[in-house]
Amino acid sequence: MATVELLFSALPEHVRTARLVAAAVARRAGVDEAVLDEVRLAVGEACSRAVSLHRSHEIDGPVKVVLTEDEKKFSIEVADDAPHPGVMAATAAAASGSAAPAGSPASPASTAPATPDDSGADSEDDMGLAVISGLVDDVEVTASETGGLIRMSWPTTSSSVTP
Repeated sequence: MATVELLFSALPEHVRTARLVAAAVARRAGVDEAVLDEVRLAVGEACSRAVSLHRSHEIDGPVKVVLTEDEKKFSIEVADDAPHPGVMAATAAAASGSAAPAGSPASPASTAPATPDDSGADSEDDMGLAVISGLVDDVEVTASETGGLIRMSWPTTSSSVTP
């Protein structure tokens, strides 16, 4: 299992770099060429969301992206350090492993309740999660008081070729 870890300052201009790295590693891992645009877009949305959360909460720490190549799948985790107070961990994939329906927010309960100061940011967050869940079949969103994590994965072509 090969892993690439990327840490970057929470600046919008670094999101493009994360997208390029994710696409390059996904290609090397064996993700189908037809899916690479979806990988780029999903990583861009997840990283933009993390950057936005860091900036709105004035967090100096980096955004963390972990790209993992497995025998049967390619996984990306995007982590933020923004607090999500009063939020229970939520996932888009049910315990059975099924993903959220395409076009629906990956996890409407994964963001903190809107306050008068951040109601616009909350709807932006929901929109980003909806875009991600529309692009990725296997997505999981978790959040707590110490940060959030978006975990996405795609099958590799080597797994679809084997009987």
